[in-house]
Amino acid sequence: MDYTALILQISLLVDAGLVTLIWLVQLIIYPSFTYYKPENLFKWHQKYTTRLAFVVIPLMLSQLVLAIVAVFYELNMVNSCSVLIVLFLWMFTFLSFAPLHHKISEGNTNQTLLPLLIRRNWIRTFFWSFLFIIHLIGYISIS
Repeated sequence: MDYTALILQISLLVDAGLVTLIWLVQLIIYPSFTYYKPENLFKWHQKYTTRLAFVVIPLMLSQLVLAIVAVFYELNMVNSCSVLIVLFLWMFTFLSFAPLHHKISEGNTNQTLLPLLIRRNWIRTFFWSFLFIIHLIGYISIS
């Protein structure tokens, strides 16, 4: 069995889930936050983050494990870039987005917080899309 191809196939599925999710977040979910009154956003955000975690955490963990495993099976430029992108996305998410979401969860929203959330999320949207495209090209090339 070709484990490299299997890892790439599973990675592509996980990436598809994350890229779909991040585009929904970027184009629909985060912009919708700007339409809530602060007290309603506070209430909704608590439910939103808890519910979304059931989707995001397994996908991000799977992506991280797959990227690390891929490097161990075959050390090449694509796998090395993939693991670096995934590690960047983890760091960026926890260092940049977790504090912003924490502020919203405490009811501390202002005129700059929500636009900042949307602007910064373009970076994650780009990198998750780029990672999906890299894996898609890799999958097409081995098929």
